[in-house]
Amino acid sequence: MFNFNIQPVYGNFKDTSGKEIERYIEVRKDPVHLKQSRITFSRSKEKERGIEKFYSPPDFDMNRKKCPFCSENIEKATPILSKKLNLPDRLVYKKSVLFPNLFPYTEWSGVSIFDDNHYVEIGSASIESYRDCLINCSHYLFEVKKTDPESVFTAITQNYLPAAGGSLIHPHLQVHATKIVSENHRIIQQRAELHKNKFGSYIFSDYVKAEKKNKVRYIGSTGMWEWMTAFAPQGFFEIWGICPGKSSILEFKNSKLWEDLAKGIINTQKFYRSLNRNSCNFSMISIENSKSVKNNISNCELKISIIARSGYAPWVRSDITGFEFGFNEMATFTSPETTAESAKFFWK
Repeated sequence: MFNFNIQPVYGNFKDTSGKEIERYIEVRKDPVHLKQSRITFSRSKEKERGIEKFYSPPDFDMNRKKCPFCSENIEKATPILSKKLNLPDRLVYKKSVLFPNLFPYTEWSGVSIFDDNHYVEIGSASIESYRDCLINCSHYLFEVKKTDPESVFTAITQNYLPAAGGSLIHPHLQVHATKIVSENHRIIQQRAELHKNKFGSYIFSDYVKAEKKNKVRYIGSTGMWEWMTAFAPQGFFEIWGICPGKSSILEFKNSKLWEDLAKGIINTQKFYRSLNRNSCNFSMISIENSKSVKNNISNCELKISIIARSGYAPWVRSDITGFEFGFNEMATFTSPETTAESAKFFWK
Protein backbone atom coordinates (compact mmCIF):
# COMPACT_ATOMS: atom_id res chain seq x y z
CA MET A 1 0.00 0.00 0.00
CA PHE A 2 2.84 2.42 0.90
CA ASN A 3 6.40 2.20 -0.39
CA PHE A 4 8.95 3.35 2.18
CA ASN A 5 11.83 2.94 -0.24
CA ILE A 6 15.28 4.39 0.39
CA GLN A 7 17.78 4.81 -2.45
CA PRO A 8 21.40 4.92 -1.22
CA VAL A 9 23.78 7.38 -2.87
CA TYR A 10 27.51 7.69 -2.19
CA GLY A 11 29.75 10.70 -2.63
CA ASN A 12 33.45 9.81 -3.02
CA PHE A 13 36.57 11.96 -2.80
CA LYS A 14 40.04 12.05 -1.25
CA ASP A 15 41.08 14.14 1.72
CA THR A 16 44.25 16.22 1.73
CA SER A 17 46.33 13.20 2.76
CA GLY A 18 45.05 11.16 -0.16
CA LYS A 19 42.76 8.95 1.93
CA GLU A 20 39.61 7.75 0.17
CA ILE A 21 36.45 9.19 1.76
CA GLU A 22 32.91 7.95 1.17
CA ARG A 23 29.81 9.89 2.24
CA TYR A 24 26.42 8.18 2.54
CA ILE A 25 23.25 9.93 1.33
CA GLU A 26 19.65 8.71 1.26
CA VAL A 27 17.10 9.68 -1.38
CA ARG A 28 13.53 9.17 -0.17
CA LYS A 29 10.10 9.71 -1.70
CA ASP A 30 7.15 10.51 0.52
CA PRO A 31 4.57 7.74 -0.14
CA VAL A 32 1.62 10.11 0.30
CA HIS A 33 2.57 13.27 -1.60
CA LEU A 34 5.23 11.61 -3.80
CA LYS A 35 7.66 14.42 -3.04
CA GLN A 36 11.34 13.49 -2.99
CA SER A 37 13.94 14.60 -0.46
CA ARG A 38 17.49 13.76 0.63
CA ILE A 39 19.15 12.99 3.93
CA THR A 40 22.74 14.27 3.66
CA PHE A 41 24.09 12.83 6.90
CA SER A 42 27.61 14.24 6.64
CA ARG A 43 26.26 17.82 6.76
CA SER A 44 25.56 17.32 10.45
CA LYS A 45 29.33 17.69 10.94
CA GLU A 46 29.24 21.25 9.60
CA LYS A 47 29.13 24.13 12.05
CA GLU A 48 25.54 25.31 12.13
CA ARG A 49 25.17 28.93 13.17
CA GLY A 50 22.51 29.95 15.64
CA ILE A 51 22.15 26.72 17.64
CA GLU A 52 25.25 26.90 19.86
CA LYS A 53 22.93 28.48 22.43
CA PHE A 54 19.31 29.57 22.68
CA TYR A 55 18.87 33.12 21.37
CA SER A 56 16.17 35.60 22.39
CA PRO A 57 14.89 38.30 20.01
CA PRO A 58 16.81 41.61 19.87
CA ASP A 59 15.67 44.60 21.92
CA PHE A 60 13.97 46.36 19.00
CA ASP A 61 11.66 43.37 18.52
CA MET A 62 10.68 43.42 22.20
CA ASN A 63 9.29 46.96 22.05
CA ARG A 64 5.52 46.80 22.67
CA LYS A 65 5.04 50.40 21.62
CA LYS A 66 5.86 49.50 18.01
CA CYS A 67 3.85 46.26 17.94
CA PRO A 68 0.42 46.60 16.23
CA PHE A 69 -0.75 43.37 17.88
CA CYS A 70 -0.37 44.58 21.46
CA SER A 71 -3.62 45.65 23.13
CA GLU A 72 -2.70 49.33 23.36
CA ASN A 73 -2.23 49.51 19.56
CA ILE A 74 -4.59 46.95 18.06
CA GLU A 75 -7.62 49.24 17.58
CA LYS A 76 -5.67 51.87 15.66
CA ALA A 77 -3.08 49.70 13.90
CA THR A 78 -4.98 46.67 12.55
CA PRO A 79 -7.63 46.54 9.79
CA ILE A 80 -11.25 45.49 10.24
CA LEU A 81 -13.17 42.63 8.67
CA SER A 82 -15.14 43.01 5.45
CA LYS A 83 -18.80 43.89 5.94
CA LYS A 84 -19.60 41.00 3.59
CA LEU A 85 -18.99 38.64 6.50
CA ASN A 86 -21.68 40.24 8.68
CA LEU A 87 -19.31 40.12 11.66
CA PRO A 88 -17.97 42.66 14.16
CA ASP A 89 -14.90 44.65 13.10
CA ARG A 90 -12.69 41.97 14.64
CA LEU A 91 -13.53 38.40 15.60
CA VAL A 92 -12.90 37.67 19.28
CA TYR A 93 -12.80 34.31 21.03
CA LYS A 94 -11.77 34.57 24.68
CA LYS A 95 -8.34 36.28 24.53
CA SER A 96 -7.78 35.68 20.82
CA VAL A 97 -8.47 38.51 18.35
CA LEU A 98 -8.73 37.97 14.58
CA PHE A 99 -8.63 40.57 11.81
CA PRO A 100 -7.70 40.74 8.09
CA ASN A 101 -4.10 40.34 6.98
CA LEU A 102 -2.78 43.69 5.72
CA PHE A 103 -0.73 41.76 3.17
CA PRO A 104 -3.06 38.94 2.03
CA TYR A 105 -2.04 35.75 0.26
CA THR A 106 -5.60 34.73 -0.67
CA GLU A 107 -9.06 36.26 -1.09
CA TRP A 108 -9.66 35.59 2.60
CA SER A 109 -6.45 35.98 4.62
CA GLY A 110 -6.70 36.68 8.33
CA VAL A 111 -4.40 37.03 11.32
CA SER A 112 -5.40 35.65 14.71
CA ILE A 113 -3.36 36.75 17.73
CA PHE A 114 -3.17 34.51 20.80
CA ASP A 115 -3.48 37.07 23.59
CA ASP A 116 -1.66 40.16 24.88
CA ASN A 117 1.67 38.42 25.59
CA HIS A 118 4.10 40.17 23.26
CA TYR A 119 6.74 37.43 23.15
CA VAL A 120 6.40 33.77 24.09
CA GLU A 121 9.47 31.54 23.92
CA ILE A 122 9.03 28.51 21.70
CA GLY A 123 7.48 25.59 23.57
CA SER A 124 6.29 27.71 26.51
CA ALA A 125 2.85 28.83 25.28
CA SER A 126 -0.16 27.64 27.26
CA ILE A 127 -2.31 24.95 25.70
CA GLU A 128 -5.33 27.20 26.19
CA SER A 129 -3.81 30.07 24.19
CA TYR A 130 -3.11 27.83 21.19
CA ARG A 131 -6.49 26.09 21.47
CA ASP A 132 -8.46 29.33 21.59
CA CYS A 133 -6.53 30.89 18.71
CA LEU A 134 -7.14 27.80 16.56
CA ILE A 135 -10.85 27.87 17.45
CA ASN A 136 -11.01 31.54 16.47
CA CYS A 137 -9.51 30.66 13.07
CA SER A 138 -12.12 27.92 12.58
CA HIS A 139 -14.92 30.38 13.41
CA TYR A 140 -13.56 32.74 10.77
CA LEU A 141 -13.46 29.99 8.14
CA PHE A 142 -17.01 29.01 9.01
CA GLU A 143 -18.19 32.57 8.34
CA VAL A 144 -16.16 32.76 5.12
CA LYS A 145 -17.79 29.56 3.86
CA LYS A 146 -21.26 31.03 4.43
CA THR A 147 -20.31 34.21 2.53
CA ASP A 148 -18.12 32.69 -0.19
CA PRO A 149 -18.89 28.96 -0.53
CA GLU A 150 -16.51 28.60 -3.50
CA SER A 151 -13.43 29.40 -1.38
CA VAL A 152 -13.03 25.76 -0.35
CA PHE A 153 -9.22 25.48 -0.13
CA THR A 154 -8.37 26.52 3.40
CA ALA A 155 -5.36 26.56 5.72
CA ILE A 156 -4.19 27.56 9.17
CA THR A 157 -0.47 28.33 9.38
CA GLN A 158 2.14 29.83 11.69
CA ASN A 159 5.48 31.54 11.11
CA TYR A 160 7.25 31.49 14.48
CA LEU A 161 9.71 34.43 14.54
CA PRO A 162 11.26 36.19 11.51
CA ALA A 163 13.53 33.24 10.69
CA ALA A 164 10.34 31.34 9.79
CA GLY A 165 8.89 34.24 7.79
CA GLY A 166 7.07 36.02 10.59
CA SER A 167 7.14 39.81 10.39
CA LEU A 168 6.25 40.27 14.08
CA ILE A 169 7.23 38.26 17.15
CA HIS A 170 3.84 38.70 18.88
CA PRO A 171 2.35 35.15 18.74
CA HIS A 172 -0.25 34.78 16.01
CA LEU A 173 -1.64 32.37 13.43
CA GLN A 174 -2.55 33.02 9.84
CA VAL A 175 -5.74 31.69 8.28
CA HIS A 176 -6.57 31.44 4.57
CA ALA A 177 -9.40 30.50 2.22
CA THR A 178 -9.27 30.62 -1.57
CA LYS A 179 -11.07 29.47 -4.71
CA ILE A 180 -7.82 28.64 -6.51
CA VAL A 181 -6.38 25.26 -5.62
CA SER A 182 -2.83 25.33 -4.24
CA GLU A 183 -0.23 22.77 -5.26
CA ASN A 184 -0.50 20.93 -1.94
CA HIS A 185 -4.30 20.93 -1.97
CA ARG A 186 -4.24 19.57 -5.53
CA ILE A 187 -1.72 16.81 -4.77
CA ILE A 188 -3.43 15.68 -1.57
CA GLN A 189 -6.86 15.71 -3.20
CA GLN A 190 -5.65 13.61 -6.15
CA ARG A 191 -3.73 11.15 -3.99
CA ALA A 192 -6.61 10.76 -1.53
CA GLU A 193 -9.11 10.08 -4.30
CA LEU A 194 -6.84 7.53 -6.02
CA HIS A 195 -6.29 5.76 -2.70
CA LYS A 196 -10.01 5.67 -1.90
CA ASN A 197 -10.86 4.32 -5.35
CA LYS A 198 -8.18 1.62 -5.14
CA PHE A 199 -8.43 0.50 -1.52
CA GLY A 200 -11.82 1.80 -0.39
CA SER A 201 -10.24 3.54 2.62
CA TYR A 202 -8.73 6.88 3.61
CA ILE A 203 -5.10 7.53 2.80
CA PHE A 204 -4.03 9.22 6.04
CA SER A 205 -5.87 6.69 8.23
CA ASP A 206 -4.02 3.91 6.43
CA TYR A 207 -0.76 5.84 6.66
CA VAL A 208 -1.10 6.13 10.44
CA LYS A 209 -1.69 2.37 10.69
CA ALA A 210 1.42 1.69 8.59
CA GLU A 211 3.64 3.99 10.66
CA LYS A 212 2.34 2.62 13.97
CA LYS A 213 3.18 -0.85 12.67
CA ASN A 214 6.66 0.26 11.50
CA LYS A 215 7.23 1.98 14.88
CA VAL A 216 10.52 3.66 13.91
CA ARG A 217 8.96 7.03 12.98
CA TYR A 218 5.86 6.92 15.19
CA ILE A 219 6.13 9.23 18.21
CA GLY A 220 2.85 9.12 20.15
CA SER A 221 -0.65 10.55 20.38
CA THR A 222 -2.52 13.46 21.93
CA GLY A 223 -6.16 12.42 22.01
CA MET A 224 -7.28 11.61 18.45
CA TRP A 225 -4.13 13.16 16.96
CA GLU A 226 -1.34 10.75 15.96
CA TRP A 227 2.21 12.11 15.68
CA MET A 228 5.15 10.83 13.64
CA THR A 229 8.15 12.09 11.71
CA ALA A 230 7.89 12.55 7.94
CA PHE A 231 9.52 9.70 6.00
CA ALA A 232 10.85 12.12 3.36
CA PRO A 233 11.21 15.43 5.24
CA GLN A 234 10.41 18.64 3.43
CA GLY A 235 12.09 20.60 6.23
CA PHE A 236 14.37 20.03 9.21
CA PHE A 237 13.02 17.71 11.93
CA GLU A 238 9.62 17.56 10.21
CA ILE A 239 6.82 16.15 12.36
CA TRP A 240 3.32 15.24 11.18
CA GLY A 241 0.13 15.23 13.20
CA ILE A 242 -2.78 13.30 11.66
CA CYS A 243 -6.38 13.13 12.88
CA PRO A 244 -7.86 9.96 11.34
CA GLY A 245 -11.49 10.26 10.33
CA LYS A 246 -11.58 14.06 10.47
CA SER A 247 -11.52 15.84 7.12
CA SER A 248 -12.81 19.33 7.81
CA ILE A 249 -11.57 22.18 9.95
CA LEU A 250 -15.21 23.24 10.26
CA GLU A 251 -16.36 19.97 11.84
CA PHE A 252 -14.17 20.52 14.92
CA LYS A 253 -17.11 21.47 17.13
CA ASN A 254 -15.47 19.77 20.11
CA SER A 255 -12.88 22.09 21.69
CA LYS A 256 -11.01 19.03 23.02
CA LEU A 257 -9.91 18.17 19.47
CA TRP A 258 -8.35 21.62 19.19
CA GLU A 259 -6.84 21.27 22.66
CA ASP A 260 -5.30 17.91 21.75
CA LEU A 261 -3.87 19.47 18.59
CA ALA A 262 -2.42 22.31 20.68
CA LYS A 263 -0.76 19.77 22.99
CA GLY A 264 1.00 18.10 20.05
CA ILE A 265 2.16 21.43 18.63
CA ILE A 266 3.62 22.48 21.97
CA ASN A 267 5.26 19.06 22.46
CA THR A 268 6.95 19.52 19.09
CA GLN A 269 8.09 23.02 19.99
CA LYS A 270 9.55 21.77 23.28
CA PHE A 271 11.54 19.24 21.26
CA TYR A 272 12.81 22.02 18.97
CA ARG A 273 13.68 24.11 22.03
CA SER A 274 15.84 21.21 23.29
CA LEU A 275 17.82 21.55 20.03
CA ASN A 276 18.33 25.30 20.65
CA ARG A 277 16.01 26.10 17.75
CA ASN A 278 13.78 29.09 18.44
CA SER A 279 11.86 29.20 15.16
CA CYS A 280 9.43 26.93 13.31
CA ASN A 281 6.53 26.73 10.85
CA PHE A 282 3.36 24.72 10.91
CA SER A 283 0.54 24.30 8.41
CA MET A 284 -2.78 22.50 8.30
CA ILE A 285 -4.78 22.48 5.08
CA SER A 286 -8.25 21.24 4.30
CA ILE A 287 -10.67 21.01 1.39
CA GLU A 288 -14.02 22.06 2.76
CA ASN A 289 -16.07 21.13 -0.29
CA SER A 290 -15.20 19.38 -3.54
CA LYS A 291 -16.46 16.83 -6.06
CA SER A 292 -15.07 14.12 -3.79
CA VAL A 293 -17.21 15.15 -0.81
CA LYS A 294 -20.02 12.74 0.02
CA ASN A 295 -22.20 13.19 3.09
CA ASN A 296 -19.94 16.10 4.08
CA ILE A 297 -16.96 13.73 4.50
CA SER A 298 -13.93 14.45 2.32
CA ASN A 299 -11.31 11.87 1.35
CA CYS A 300 -8.66 14.35 2.52
CA GLU A 301 -8.23 13.90 6.26
CA LEU A 302 -6.56 16.59 8.32
CA LYS A 303 -2.78 16.60 8.63
CA ILE A 304 -0.54 19.15 10.28
CA SER A 305 3.12 19.51 9.31
CA ILE A 306 5.67 21.23 11.57
CA ILE A 307 9.30 21.98 10.67
CA ALA A 308 12.13 23.59 12.62
CA ARG A 309 13.79 26.55 10.96
CA SER A 310 17.18 28.18 11.27
CA GLY A 311 17.45 30.10 14.52
CA TYR A 312 16.50 33.75 14.76
CA ALA A 313 20.01 34.82 15.69
CA PRO A 314 22.81 37.10 14.44
CA TRP A 315 24.45 35.92 11.24
CA VAL A 316 22.51 32.69 11.16
CA ARG A 317 22.86 30.30 8.22
CA SER A 318 19.65 29.78 6.22
CA ASP A 319 18.18 26.29 6.04
CA ILE A 320 17.37 26.76 2.33
CA THR A 321 20.24 26.55 -0.18
CA GLY A 322 20.68 26.63 -3.93
CA PHE A 323 20.24 22.85 -3.95
CA GLU A 324 16.64 23.14 -2.76
CA PHE A 325 15.83 25.79 -5.35
CA GLY A 326 17.66 24.00 -8.16
CA PHE A 327 16.50 20.43 -7.50
CA ASN A 328 13.13 21.23 -5.87
CA GLU A 329 14.10 18.67 -3.21
CA MET A 330 14.67 19.36 0.47
CA ALA A 331 18.04 18.21 1.81
CA THR A 332 18.24 17.65 5.57
CA PHE A 333 20.90 15.87 7.63
CA THR A 334 19.09 13.93 10.36
CA SER A 335 17.14 10.73 9.69
CA PRO A 336 13.43 10.80 10.56
CA GLU A 337 13.97 7.66 12.63
CA THR A 338 16.54 9.44 14.82
CA THR A 339 14.27 12.47 15.12
CA ALA A 340 11.35 10.28 16.24
CA GLU A 341 13.46 8.57 18.90
CA SER A 342 14.54 11.95 20.32
CA ALA A 343 11.07 13.51 20.14
CA LYS A 344 9.29 10.69 22.00
CA PHE A 345 10.56 12.07 25.32
CA PHE A 346 8.29 15.11 24.89
CA TRP A 347 5.18 12.93 24.48
CA LYS A 348 5.68 11.11 27.81
